[in-house]
This record gives sequence, C-alpha cells and structure tokens, in this order.
Amino acid sequence: MKKYKHFLVALVGLLGILLPNSSRAQTKTSNNDVWFHYVGKNMLTKKISFTFEATMRYANGVSEKQQYFVRPSLDYQFTKNLNGSIGYSHYNTYVYGNPALNKTDIPEDHFWIQGTFVHLNGKFKFTHRLRDEFRFVGIPIKNGSDYSIDRYDYRNRLRYMFLMNYTLTKKEDKVKLFGILGDEAFFNLGSNAGKTFFNQNRIIGGLGYNIDKNQQIQLSYIHQNIWNYTNTLQESNPTIRISYITNLDFSRN
Repeated sequence: MKKYKHFLVALVGLLGILLPNSSRAQTKTSNNDVWFHYVGKNMLTKKISFTFEATMRYANGVSEKQQYFVRPSLDYQFTKNLNGSIGYSHYNTYVYGNPALNKTDIPEDHFWIQGTFVHLNGKFKFTHRLRDEFRFVGIPIKNGSDYSIDRYDYRNRLRYMFLMNYTLTKKEDKVKLFGILGDEAFFNLGSNAGKTFFNQNRIIGGLGYNIDKNQQIQLSYIHQNIWNYTNTLQESNPTIRISYITNLDFSRN
C-alpha cells in the first residue's frame, strides 16, 4: 500500500485546490439528488467491446428532473491494464433547483476519447480514467417570456477520475462485496472555457456487489460541486447513485 500513497496524496491535494475555488462563486445552492445509472459492456472480440451507458438524474429526491444522458462507445483493450475508448454522449439538462442553473432545458452533444488504466495490489483495485470531451452545448436566447435554443457552442472539457476498490468479501475466490472511494474532476479548457477552470468535482464513496460474473450493483454517495459557465452560481449537491452494471461476452458465440 505504501507505494500507492502518492495517489492518495494527489487526491487530497486535488480536493484542497477545488475547495477554495468554490468560495469565488457569488451564489451557492444545494439539491439532494438521486441518480439511476446503467453501464453495459459487451465483448465483441477478445480486444474490442461495445459499451452503452445511460443515466436518469433527479434533483431534490425525485421531485424534479435534473438530467439524462445516453453514452455509447467502442473500446479497445491494448493490454491487460490499458483500455482506450471513443464515444458519443447526448445530454439533456432540465430546469431545476432554486435558483436554477439554467433558464430552459439545455441539450448537449459530445464526442470524446478516453484512456483507462487499471492495476491491482492485494485487495485494492485502482482505476485511473482520463477523458477528453469535445462538447457542443445548446445556447438559449430569450423570446419574450420564454427561452429557446439559438445555436450550439463548442467547448472542451477534460475529466480525470481516480477510483479505488477494496475487496470486503469473496466467494470461491471471486470478489463479492467491495468498497468504493474516489474523486472525479472536470476541467474547462480552451478559449471558450468560461469564467472558471473547474466545471465539476465529484467525491465518491460506496459499496458494490457482484451478483454473478455478468452482473453488478453499486450504491454510492457522491458529493457533486458544479460551477456555472459565468462562475456566478455554485451547486453543492449531496447525491445517491444506484448503478446496475452488466458485462457480457459475445466473442465466444
């Protein structure tokens, strides 16, 4: 475990950087969110897989729709530890909260590339994920008392996630119950990045359970911070995420 201390130090350091930034936002708000999350990985060959991810997110319990997305990707296993992906995401972010982050529903389309590196040490599993998102974000204009999407602006965002799993129980030498701890930071990049370098940060903790070799469920607590484009509003959202994950192998069929 000592050889991985620098990863934990980096995680704590990242949080230290993010927390002072939040004080510069003019208005702070909070929503109690619930996210329903699905990820399905489907092996097509020994190296190539197709992954489909989808989420429906609610704010303030399930009383307000917050956001949904769908995210297909094509993945390639370069080595036992290194995986690369190219993908597409479609988002729709609703009007929610008080004050609301948006004046109307905001559609968004991404094309992205990603690298994921996984390594093991005893009962620990470490995941590092770096994703570069090429975003096309709907920009609203006011028409009388209503808002409508006028155009799509290009924005670039980089995401880094560090995740640590710890095996709690095994059955027949297979991991059954495990703990989850990590952080994901979202960075605005480029000339159209807005007024803040940080777009989001998510602190993650929870439990996962392998139902069998093809199915897994996770229950996670996520503390999400969001800074809007003009850095005039910060959301600090306690969030419960319920995930169902499948891993199917069609390469043997």
